[in-house]
Amino acid sequence: MNIQIFGTNKCFDTKKAQRWFKERGVRFQMIDLKQKPMSRGEFDNVCRAVGGWESLIDPKAKDQATLTLLRYLAGEEAKADKLYENQQLLRTPIVRNGRQATVGYCPEVWQGWE
Repeated sequence: MNIQIFGTNKCFDTKKAQRWFKERGVRFQMIDLKQKPMSRGEFDNVCRAVGGWESLIDPKAKDQATLTLLRYLAGEEAKADKLYENQQLLRTPIVRNGRQATVGYCPEVWQGWE
């Protein structure tokens, strides 16, 4: 397994995900999105794995103005581009294992990865 956890150090669910993998002895790479945002390729792969960019949005994000703008942009590609540019709107943790990915705390899915 090649696990990557995208999140922030202040996110409670990201900490829970890290603890879940540590308790099972699974090695992972933690990427703090505030220090190093996802590359475009990573973002596109995660979007495909979770069923589209809509699944990545955190409706409780602090930047409500950009979240509102995202709703009213024309075209799916423009919306995905705006979300990529504003990764503070992503729901965390985003856990990746190769071509598979989850958004949020999903131990029931991760169990099947072992």
